[in-house]
Amino acid sequence: MKNTGLSAGMMLAFAAYASFSISDAYSKLLADQIDPFEVAFFGGVFGLLLIPVIRGKNESYRDLFVVRNPTMWVVRAFSTFAATAASVEAFMLLPMPEAFSLIFLMPLFVTILSVVLLREKVSTLGWLSVIVGFIGVLIVLRPGLRALQFGHLCALIAAAASALGVIAYRLSGRDTPRLSMFSSSLCGPLLGNGALMVAHASWPQGGTVWMFLFGYGFLAALGQLLMMIAATRATASAIALPQYSQMLWAVAFSFYVFHEPLDGWTFVGIAVITASGLFKWAYPRLIGRMVPLRRQAAAQPL
Repeated sequence: MKNTGLSAGMMLAFAAYASFSISDAYSKLLADQIDPFEVAFFGGVFGLLLIPVIRGKNESYRDLFVVRNPTMWVVRAFSTFAATAASVEAFMLLPMPEAFSLIFLMPLFVTILSVVLLREKVSTLGWLSVIVGFIGVLIVLRPGLRALQFGHLCALIAAAASALGVIAYRLSGRDTPRLSMFSSSLCGPLLGNGALMVAHASWPQGGTVWMFLFGYGFLAALGQLLMMIAATRATASAIALPQYSQMLWAVAFSFYVFHEPLDGWTFVGIAVITASGLFKWAYPRLIGRMVPLRRQAAAQPL
């Protein structure tokens, strides 16, 4: 039963990251058609449609307005606002693999913040994994050989803001209602992006633009829902592993949808980033299986 739950959790995580990736592709399709802040705002609007599905059996809609830790609620709202606004801008300006490679720096920021703010201890393997991942990002971007743009800064901000949101969730406590958690993730994009889009807002024109906006917002919220369910079926490390499938989605979208050229070094960097995550996940499990075998072999008489 345990293996079945783990498998179900990982499958849900794969589905969640697929939803996130397709959502990001929709935001990229809206480049030069609508203001990035307006895209992020409507993403929050369409995310409201999933509130009835997210509501737990014992939760009331009033829990949307329950704020047990105001400071962390505000931090979650702000971090989600910054992450959505910056990621939309990044995907509009950059090839998807480049944007994802920088956004994948989030584990590095989470590791640093967890040490500084949560006083957590990080193993040597954990530091090695994020350092190798950072090297992979440098291979993809090759700063000094290629010009860095505003989109790269936006992707970096998205990674840092997402990491801050993760820390805020940890500091919020497990007794926080699920709807309260979700409301902070919606209020940030709605209020923050709503305020910033006012100066450049225009009513979206055409059914295609509305379809892309709906696809961006609904699939982003669906991804959040699938991740919440996955977290109840498998461990955090198990549902984090499928995140690297986003690189496959990024390459596929870049090549087949956006017709963006990808050089060999980009694939090398992607491979290094993915390998760093796979090694961090697989190494402890490999050691865990080998130790009992070594003990069993040592116990056998010669």
